Amino acid sequence: MTETESYHARIQTVVERYRRDREAFERPADPPAEESAMDFCREGLGPTVMIYVDARANDWGVEFSEREFDLLHEALNGYLSLYAACYGVETDPDTTVRAAAELLLDTHNIRDVAAVLTGVPERAATGDAH
Repeated sequence: MTETESYHARIQTVVERYRRDREAFERPADPPAEESAMDFCREGLGPTVMIYVDARANDWGVEFSEREFDLLHEALNGYLSLYAACYGVETDPDTTVRAAAELLLDTHNIRDVAAVLTGVPERAATGDAH
């Protein structure tokens, strides 16, 4: 398997997982559902962003097709929506995977990435964690 094929397989995996997570998601009756939000960060958002980080930082020759960028965009923004929904907030983000990757490199924390990109929870997005 070539590097490009490996990335394509990883993209397919995160998108398929996102679609399953989206179908199985039930809005919390009493938000916030912080554990579920963290699961979406660790198991979905993080792996999605890391595909881009790995390709740009470790494998310089990897080129993504427009379709692959569309799939990454779907998973990234879908997971951001699921994360926000765990806090009872509906949002329709339109963030690029590059912006999320740059933020991850700055913060080193996928939850901070989700909080900044969604503004949820408000305390985390403004830096007032207590």
